Amino acid sequence: MTMQEKISELLKLRETARMGGGEKRIAKQHSQGKFTARERILMFLDEGSFEEFDMFVTHRCTNFGMEKEKYLSDGVVTGYGTVEGRLVFVYSQDFTTFGGSLSETVSNKICKVLDQAMKMGAPVVGFNDSGGARIQEGVNSLAGYSEIFQRNILASGVIPQISAIFGPCAGGAVYSPALTDFIMMVKNTSYMFVTGPKVVKTVTNEDVTVEDLGGATVHASKSGVAHFAVDNEEIGITQIRKLLSFVPSNNMEEPPFKATQDPINRLEDSLNQIIPDNPNKPYDVKDVILSIVDDADFFEIHENYAKNIVVGFARFNGMSVGIVANQPKYLAGVLDINSSRKGARFIRFCDAFNISLVTLVDVPGFLPGTQQEYGALILHGAKLMYAYGEATVPKVTVILRKNYGGAYCVMSSKHLRGDINYAWPTAEIAVMGEKGAVEILMGKEIAAIEDKEKQAEYILEKETEYRGAFANPYIAARYGYIDDVIEPRNTRFRVSRALESLKNKRLENPAKKHDNLPL
Repeated sequence: MTMQEKISELLKLRETARMGGGEKRIAKQHSQGKFTARERILMFLDEGSFEEFDMFVTHRCTNFGMEKEKYLSDGVVTGYGTVEGRLVFVYSQDFTTFGGSLSETVSNKICKVLDQAMKMGAPVVGFNDSGGARIQEGVNSLAGYSEIFQRNILASGVIPQISAIFGPCAGGAVYSPALTDFIMMVKNTSYMFVTGPKVVKTVTNEDVTVEDLGGATVHASKSGVAHFAVDNEEIGITQIRKLLSFVPSNNMEEPPFKATQDPINRLEDSLNQIIPDNPNKPYDVKDVILSIVDDADFFEIHENYAKNIVVGFARFNGMSVGIVANQPKYLAGVLDINSSRKGARFIRFCDAFNISLVTLVDVPGFLPGTQQEYGALILHGAKLMYAYGEATVPKVTVILRKNYGGAYCVMSSKHLRGDINYAWPTAEIAVMGEKGAVEILMGKEIAAIEDKEKQAEYILEKETEYRGAFANPYIAARYGYIDDVIEPRNTRFRVSRALESLKNKRLENPAKKHDNLPL
């Protein structure tokens, strides 16, 4: 063959590989509202930046006549490129080729990307669209999954890992995304479950659809498995690019800085009126967040799960931060099992990747009841406390209103190594609310008053007395547990200055093999 013929052969092979499972299967993929593996990568990465690995790989299986059907790339497209100029490694499962099923060679390709990402200290984004294990390869396919899982585990806390579920993801396949930092799903076209509807019907006799068992909405609102549920793949890809803009490439780097024209000393007068005079009335803590961060830009995580706590990324004076805030608008902002898990997981991510934490507190306590206690609220609440206590990144806390009981301890208190702790004048810091306190402290006196009207007057008098004596920020400030009581409209400036002062913070936990988080 001449040189030109060899080049022509190369170009032809490349074109064949880019066609995946062929035109008919690509058309079917498109008809389901899904893009192909390569289309997703090209949409995600900066234009012209994609460099592909292992385009000419094919499977090595000879069982069940598999040697007669081979496709270049073998069901996954891998490589690297840039997102806003920063190096990112990618893999994208190709459903048009063997249903995107995982073979030994597919695993090898994904593992190569993960290994390279670890060496280079760059994030990994995986687009999942697979029918699961390639049954014809038996244990080799299972071994392939395990090799990926091991790398996900070792990469955890070292490089950011993001899983985009843009199609089916079932059985053993779900555990790789579960080991990564963030999971995104697409409504109506993606699903995740360990066992499918048919097995569920056989074992438990439940009739359930694919969507109700493991759809995007279910996992984004009920199980909390998915951090994002988007309407289509284009939106999802845009969201992943934005997510990456807040996080560093690895655990040895600082988060990206983004210059802003939003003045650090901008006053937000609306905050001076946002807390209702009635302590039992709700307000939306997101209004507070949007008022104090750069350019009202808040990137929420887990928006539809455990809505009584709000977590997400924002910036103060260009610095990327993680925000954790109780949400009085839902369940009065109470802490429960799900909100504790949600908050703890987010805090640990931020701490692993050097992202400062800003905590906005308005919490009446932990949710009572048998359902919570039987579900191990004690352990889950301890996770949140553990996450804050373990975190060594800068921690700035602002108590907006209620901060009662054990929840006071948990929500980034000074005693869990909070660096700078502020309170608004509306803050109520006490062991419990006035109603419960008066019932316990004055129970005998109340019972001795037979006249119901006089009893009610006495209770009101004592509740008012308790609020005046304890439900304020000044007792805690007197002990130094609060560094300052600040005017609400000045919150942006005070938090920004606090974060600036903490930029060179150095704190290390005791040497250990690893911790023993209460799981």
